[in-house]
Amino acid sequence: MADVAPSPRELEALKVLWRRGPSTVREVHAEMPRPAEGELAYTTVLSLLQTMERKGFVGHEPAGKSYAYFAKARRDGVFRKLAGGFLDQVFDGAMGEYVARALQSRKPSLAELEEIEAMIAEAKAQARARDDGKGGSR
Repeated sequence: MADVAPSPRELEALKVLWRRGPSTVREVHAEMPRPAEGELAYTTVLSLLQTMERKGFVGHEPAGKSYAYFAKARRDGVFRKLAGGFLDQVFDGAMGEYVARALQSRKPSLAELEEIEAMIAEAKAQARARDDGKGGSR
C-alpha cells in the first residue's frame, strides 16, 4: 500500500469494501454515504476507485461484464496510520491528552473500558520488554 493516508471519501469507499468484500462500482456507489450537498454520481465513485487503485489502496478483478474492486489496504494498518497522524497533527504526539479527550468526548461502556485496560496492559508489557532489552530496569 502507498505510504499515504486515504482521504475521507477514500476511507468511506474502503469501509464499504472491507464490509462487503469485492464489489462492483455500482455496489460501492449504492452503499457510499451521500454528501450533504446531494447526490453522489456513479462516475465520481468510478473515478475515486481508479484513483485509489493508482495509490495502491484497492485492486480490481473481472466480475462478468464489469470489475469487482477489492481492498488491498488492511483496515488495521489504515486506522493505525490515521490515528497516528491525528495524534501528531492535533495533539503534537501527547498521547495522554489524546486519550483523555477521547474519553471525555464519549462515555465508554464498561466493556469498552475493560478492552482499553487490556490494551494498556499489553502496551505496558511491550514497553517493559523493550526497556529490558536495552539493559535498563525500572
